[in-house]
Amino acid sequence: MAHETLNETDPKQDAKAVSFDDVVAAAGRIKDEAVLTPLLSFPVLNERTGFSVYIKPESMQRTGSFKFRGAYNRLSQFSPAERDKGVVACSSGNHAQGVAAAAKILGMPATIIMPADAPAIKLARTRAYGAEVITYDREHQDREAIAAEICARTGGTFVHPYNDASVIAGQGTVGLELAHQAKAQGVALDRVLACTGGGGLSSGIALALSQDMPDAVFHTVEPAGFDDYKRSLQAGTLLSNAAKTGSICDALLSESPGEIGFSILRGAAGEGLVVTDEEVLEAVAFAFTELKLVVEPGGVAALAAVLSGKVPGSPEAMGLVLTGGNIDPDMLQIALAR
Repeated sequence: MAHETLNETDPKQDAKAVSFDDVVAAAGRIKDEAVLTPLLSFPVLNERTGFSVYIKPESMQRTGSFKFRGAYNRLSQFSPAERDKGVVACSSGNHAQGVAAAAKILGMPATIIMPADAPAIKLARTRAYGAEVITYDREHQDREAIAAEICARTGGTFVHPYNDASVIAGQGTVGLELAHQAKAQGVALDRVLACTGGGGLSSGIALALSQDMPDAVFHTVEPAGFDDYKRSLQAGTLLSNAAKTGSICDALLSESPGEIGFSILRGAAGEGLVVTDEEVLEAVAFAFTELKLVVEPGGVAALAAVLSGKVPGSPEAMGLVLTGGNIDPDMLQIALAR
């Protein structure tokens, strides 16, 4: 079932309605609740790559990923009547936690539809924020159909994980901060990379950079076999992935790009980059052992692209976003044992 049939009350779902001013407004809404994550440089990483790399670790964000930003920006605009009826969302775990935490802060009920094979830590933490979690089989069930039935029954408002203008504006605050922090450090970034699933974060960052750091080339980074954004950008039209599962990067397994984000990125992004699960595992281990950062597979794809030499050209200074740190202990052990 198309998500347009769900109860989405934000009228700003036209891509043209997502502006730099919306990102700035989102920054004002979330500033008292979201963490201002730092922009870090590591000599060991610079020596490994041969150029300057600046990392923005959204793994240190509230709920362990950037998703809290977009969720809080969207939910904070609910009317009192909408808050009473609650929010409904679909997510493999990070949007789930962001929505659940934002709903708890704002005093509204939350129902989250999550795949049964989502990492246990993400399922547990979503429930810990007070949300009702409903699991589904991602191979055989339609999560948006489940969400639509819940919205019809409860009157709740559906918040899409990435194809939502207010969510994109909230995620764009990552790019806003990154540009301001780089300038404060006297750095002119010529490349910026972010892990990409449906494109809410990537399009928000690209939108922010287009105003605050227009000379920086933005690259999406996806897992092999789920490179719908890379292929869509090349084709100039929306393409889908054939598979729904098959990568350890659970946070990046979207079926196809969101229409709103794609309309931004097709004019604001450079070549899409792709990394393998093996490269991702190496990056998880490198982040833990060398950078002292705990990052999940889907959250480390941008670092994996850098470590594996996937970035084209000869950049001098590069920014990258580590998007999430919600990794199961068993997965971390697998990465460290390699």
